[in-house]
Amino acid sequence: MTDYDQLDAWIDAHFDEEVRFLQELIRVATDTPPGNNAPHAERTAELLKGFGFEAEKHPVPQADVRAYGMESITNLIVRRPYGKGRTIALNAHGDVVPPGEGWTKAPYGAEIVDGKIYGRATAVSKGDFATFTFAVRALEALQAKLNGTVELHFTYDEEFGGEMGPGWLLRNKLTKPDLLIAAGFSYEVVTAHNGCLQLEVTVHGKMAHAAVPDTGVDALQGAVQILNALYAQNILYQQVTSEVVGINHPYLNVGRIEGGTNTNVVPGKVIFKLDRRMIPEENPAQVEATIRQVIADAAARLPGITVDIRRLLLANAMKPLPGNQPLVAAIQKHGEQIFGQPIPAMGTPLYTDVRLYAEAGIPGVIYGAGPRTVLESHAKRSDERLELEDLRRATKVIARTLRDLLG
Repeated sequence: MTDYDQLDAWIDAHFDEEVRFLQELIRVATDTPPGNNAPHAERTAELLKGFGFEAEKHPVPQADVRAYGMESITNLIVRRPYGKGRTIALNAHGDVVPPGEGWTKAPYGAEIVDGKIYGRATAVSKGDFATFTFAVRALEALQAKLNGTVELHFTYDEEFGGEMGPGWLLRNKLTKPDLLIAAGFSYEVVTAHNGCLQLEVTVHGKMAHAAVPDTGVDALQGAVQILNALYAQNILYQQVTSEVVGINHPYLNVGRIEGGTNTNVVPGKVIFKLDRRMIPEENPAQVEATIRQVIADAAARLPGITVDIRRLLLANAMKPLPGNQPLVAAIQKHGEQIFGQPIPAMGTPLYTDVRLYAEAGIPGVIYGAGPRTVLESHAKRSDERLELEDLRRATKVIARTLRDLLG
């Protein structure tokens, strides 16, 4: 048997254990917001200890977490040194968006039906807590001579942008890997992704009784005019295309709106939050300046309306670093062998906290357990699920890739 055969055989023999590990991770909720995620880190560390993996616990100071808008964060690092050589980090995030409506399975039940495991974070990205952990266990069971170190980075704020997860670990010099593989949820190797600008816009008018509306200034009417101007930008964005395969054009989404006091009151304040996805070729500063100008111009057309704009997030796009080629080549080679189909290297319109590693000069790619397309995973939708065979096969690809990179 080759080393690859032995890795595959070990993963097959321990796959039921891997699935149980994932079920335990899913059953500890990590809705973000509110973001009380330290309990999940504690449970993960406890489970890892059962495998002989000692997880360093790195709690982010409470004051910083609260100012960030979350409740608790403890990031984990597991270091597995094997000898002199490069350090490869495997990063997955445990925080998730709240389940929302429309589920036919319990969001945190980790129920298995027809070869699929259901639950929030099965695909994004507790599934890769399992993929990465069991790939490393398989690698060590091989008892081969290895050169280098593997680090597991399990972090808890990707949904907020990653600044208190990977960003915090890197800023505090708790890690500086040479290469990175981060959690993914489709067959492709992702080498680039969009950037993201999120703004909170507060539209101020003047409250008044609905019986005498002329004594007030309708903030909702002002918000509608601003929203129409913003939505008109989406038509213009379709004329801007990216040269990165897998990424099309910029776009804008308004995901939340609230305001008003009561049905019989002219609304004096309306708040909405927008998300502007930026292709890798765009300049974030120019994008933000343009959005702010569009909002200001629209507001100026309604007397009595004023606007406050607060930036919630600015996530730069991830662009490929030249040193990522060994990762891409190994994953593509083993992915094609395991899945029986070519594994493309491409960009994705998502944004992730992987960009923070790239900004620190660490070449990386996004790859992990998932279906052929992001859409099939139901990520961030009801009935998120993961095909167990995709979990098994991705674990084998990662284990084989680590064998190549550390051999």
